[in-house]
Amino acid sequence: MIKQATLNELDKLAELFDKYRVFYGKTADIKGSRTFLQERIKNEESVIYLAMMDDEVNTIMGFVQLYPIFTSVGLKRQWLLNDLYVEPAYRRKGVGEKLLSKSEELSRQTASAGILLETAHENTGAQQLYEKFGYEKDTDHYYYFLTT
Repeated sequence: MIKQATLNELDKLAELFDKYRVFYGKTADIKGSRTFLQERIKNEESVIYLAMMDDEVNTIMGFVQLYPIFTSVGLKRQWLLNDLYVEPAYRRKGVGEKLLSKSEELSRQTASAGILLETAHENTGAQQLYEKFGYEKDTDHYYYFLTT
């Protein structure tokens, strides 16, 4: 089952979100993860979908977090798929596909220009999944980042 996250799932989601951060080389910080997610949900600054097991303990198998952004040239909203994580025990079982499908549904429902994402060069498993869904690797642009 895919559902939009609420504050009711915050503690379980924060645990999973922290594992995602650790995957990308960050130091574990459950409290910081919880606070960050609480603010996003409370302030409606992102859309987070959860892949849930249909069981009595509501196990979260994975999540995707999307942020609204805009394309000035296209005069539309876009979605930034910033975070996608599936627990290792549930990988290659269709969980990521369901989360991407739900993300695409959101994009279509909001009449957006599309979904933008980035992933690490070495994250080849995710790259294969994205390409399977029709995402195209951008080879025409450079991305820059300024730490402030």
